[in-house]
Amino acid sequence: MQATGKGYSRRSLLLGAGALALAGCDPARRGGELGAGLDEGAFGNATMNNTLVQSGEINYVLDLARRFAEEVPSSITFAFDSARLDGRAQAILQRQVNWIRQFPELRFRVYGHTDLVGSEAYNRRLGQRRANAVVAFFASRGIGRDRLEAVVSLGETQPLIVTEGRERRNRRTVTEVSGFYERHPTVLNGQYAEVIHREYVASATRPLEPVTPFSGGGAGGE
Repeated sequence: MQATGKGYSRRSLLLGAGALALAGCDPARRGGELGAGLDEGAFGNATMNNTLVQSGEINYVLDLARRFAEEVPSSITFAFDSARLDGRAQAILQRQVNWIRQFPELRFRVYGHTDLVGSEAYNRRLGQRRANAVVAFFASRGIGRDRLEAVVSLGETQPLIVTEGRERRNRRTVTEVSGFYERHPTVLNGQYAEVIHREYVASATRPLEPVTPFSGGGAGGE
């Protein structure tokens, strides 16, 4: 992919915003991720949050979302202009699969991201391809696609590192717990505490599955 011009006004606005952020955040001055000291993984879609509060599910969802983010890496990264899952990405996704299998009651959402090189339209499509690659990997490991609430491309709109150059940390997907799988009988019965107790007991004896190669399929090229 060739870099394209974004216009002087957009570049000036981006660099100006980046300068303000860097000026007010010590971790950013050291090259760290913006907002790293603030986001504990509980931020999410406002509409979904309101719905869960009213239904009484939110405490369980937030607890399991925190556990997912703490117990397995929730993000993988990609080579420039690529949606291919390399060996490291596949190993991380296999850890996510092992965790997801413990909770058949849960649904997940995959967000695709890019860096800021290239046009907005191209990067949104590339973010979609990356999210699709993760979904294809999950499906190849037996995770039902109906448990993936959405495959979302955020393109270049939420960079971890504010730069218009190539930045691998921005070329990523993020997997998050999004809610309960409504058709599962445990959820229909409202027995959320039983979900937690069952996993707690079973975790002591559950073997981890070995990582096997992923042949791809719809992941896109470089």
